[in-house]
Parts: sequence; structure tokens; C-alpha cells
Amino acid sequence: MTFAAWLTIGLFVLTYLGMAAGGVRGLRIDRSWIACCAAVLLLVSGALSMEDAAHHLDPGALLLLLALMLISAQFDFSGVYAWLNRYLTEHAERPAVLLMGVVLLGGLLSAVLVNDIVAFALTPLLCRSLHLRGLEPRPFLLALALSCNAGSAASLIGNPQNILIGQAGGLDFWGYVAVAGPPAVAAMAIVYAVIWLQWRHRWGEAKPLAADDTPVEHIYGAHSYLKPLLASLALLALFATAMPRELSALLVAVLVMASRRVDSRDYVNKVDWNLLLLFVGLFLVSGAALQLPQLAQGAAWLAEHGLLPQGVLSLATASLVAGNLIGNVPFVVLLLGLMPELSHSVLIGLAVMSTLAGNLLLIGSVVNLIVAEGAKRQGVSLGFVDYARSGVPVTLLSMTVAGLWLVWGGWLPW
Repeated sequence: MTFAAWLTIGLFVLTYLGMAAGGVRGLRIDRSWIACCAAVLLLVSGALSMEDAAHHLDPGALLLLLALMLISAQFDFSGVYAWLNRYLTEHAERPAVLLMGVVLLGGLLSAVLVNDIVAFALTPLLCRSLHLRGLEPRPFLLALALSCNAGSAASLIGNPQNILIGQAGGLDFWGYVAVAGPPAVAAMAIVYAVIWLQWRHRWGEAKPLAADDTPVEHIYGAHSYLKPLLASLALLALFATAMPRELSALLVAVLVMASRRVDSRDYVNKVDWNLLLLFVGLFLVSGAALQLPQLAQGAAWLAEHGLLPQGVLSLATASLVAGNLIGNVPFVVLLLGLMPELSHSVLIGLAVMSTLAGNLLLIGSVVNLIVAEGAKRQGVSLGFVDYARSGVPVTLLSMTVAGLWLVWGGWLPW
């Protein structure tokens, strides 16, 4: 092999080792930096040309993710998140009802918005409200993280890996919802049941709100909630047309950003550029490696011998192991590169299983880390063991239900 081939394979391996490690000890860098650094080295060395780099990128997935982040920002600016959180905490005297509300709120919002943004927006609001009411915050934060993952499995815009799968396979939006919606709803019910059983005697009793603690109405008033609602309805309606999803989302995004109260740059500041950079780096590194004939032959050999996931059990196993080792987004990018001709049924199974597998451990999904870090900034410790105690049974039960549904419906074999 040439030096360029060796360099490409070496950087490919180091990149995915970095995905597993999550960073480099002693340096304040993360997975996005690792992927982008490897991509830059490939470009500078000449192992990857600019023409090939442009070919490896998936502009549709990147533009769709960007547009959804811009639309999600409107929910924050309009005060929808704050209003929903206030409504929930009014039921704090009945913690079981509050828990149900958190599960429904996290799951349903994550089905139509990117779940990372939902978790980022709701975590500090929920922490402050629970502190005011004197309730133990951990069960409700666990419910938020687990339900954001579970609910996002229901649609092709709920999380980054589903966006990528939907774009790569050209999956029909509403056709996917019809298949993935029932197991996602079942997973949300499992989240509620598990956390209720584990925490029902330990979440405390709510104290009444003092007059000074009562949340005030959002400065923009109730009419401001209409804009994000109309934007969501328009987005879902456009997804039923022949217009490409990324163009539909971009159209809604630029219309939403036309505001008399919020500067357009404030919308841009809400974009998770770090996640977009992770996508770009993984596209380039994986694409460069998988175009090498040696790796292409290896992938063909694995597929020929049935060693690449095709059925429910293999998809579930691969998602649990790889998704919690290197992350579900890097896992999906890698698998799509190894198996570019996956059937629609397998892609649907991959989207559902890789998303639900992210609930297993604290490191299994970016959403989990967002909730844990957001809670930490509010003085609440959500540790690895706390999370695993709920995450493991939720994941195993929800993936079992999803597998039975996919097999029963004839979409996938065991």
C-alpha cells in the first residue's frame, strides 16, 4: 500500500479510538475536534483531495440539521419551553403526574425537534423549578434524558443519526413514523414505568411556591407561542410533499428568523456548530478510508459472511456495543459507509435500534451528557450509576419491544 493509504487507515483508526475515548487526556478537546483534525491532516497531506472531500460530504443531512436547529431556537425565544416547564411544575404536588408530564414533554418535542436542543433548553428550567418545589430532581432529569432519546426514535428529524439515515436512504418521512412511532411510544411508557417504580418513595413532597417564586409570564405574551406552532405544522406538512426535506426545513427556518424582536444572529448563535463539525469530520475520514480498495474488500467480505448487521438481533447488538463505545452518530456514519446499499427496512431498524441503544449508559448519547452537565451547573449530580440503574432496564425492555414489533410487522427478520 502507498503512504497515503497507510496514513488514511491510521487516521481512520485513531479517529474511532478517539470517539471511544471521548477526548485526549490532558487536552480540552472533544470528539468533534478529533474528527476534524484527522480530516484536516488528510487534506493537507494530499491523501484526500478537495474533489473527493466534496463527494464524501452529505450536504442534505448537514443543511437539514442546521435548519432544524434554527427552527428549534424559536421555541426558546418565544418562551414555549419556559411556559411548558411552568405548567408542569404547577402539578408538583403530584410527582407521578409531573413525571408523566416530563416524559411526554421530552418525548413529543424530541420527535419534531432535534433532541439535543430540547434537552439543553429544558434541563436548567426543570432543575430550577424542582429546586423551588423541594423535590428530588434526579428522577425527573433521568426521565427527561431517557424520554428525549425514546421519543426521537419516532421520526427522521428527532436526532442527528436519524437525520443522516433518512437522508442517506431517501426514507419517506411519514412512512417511517408509521413503523417507528409505536415502539417509540412504548419506549416512553417504559421510561415512565421504570422510573416510577424506582423512585416513587424517594422523590419527596412538594412545598408550596412563595409569591416571589411564581414564574412570570414571558415578556412576549401568549401570542408569541403561535409562531413556533405554525412553523412546526408547516414543516410537517412540507415533509408530506415532494420537496426535499432539507429545502423544506431551510424555507421554514428563514421565514422563522424574520423577526421584529430577535436578531437573526441570535438564531445563528443557537446552532450547535460543534455537532455539525463532528458530522463533517466523520464524513471525510470515513469516506476517505472506505474508498480504499483494501477496506472496501474487507467490507465486502464481512457482508458476504453475514458479519454485518442485517436482522433485529445483529442490529440491536451492534447498536448497544458500538453506540455506547464510540457514540451512535459515529457508529451510524461508519455502518452506512460499510453498507451503502442497505434496504429501507434495515435502515428503519438501524434508526430505531441505534437511538434506543443510546439510553443504556450515560455516555451512550449526547443527550444524556447534556442533561448531566446541565444538571451539574445547577448543583445536581447525576452520576454514572444513577443513570445506569434506570438506563439499563429501560434500554433492554424498549429494544425488546421494538425488535418484536419489527419482526411481527414483517419489516425485519430476527
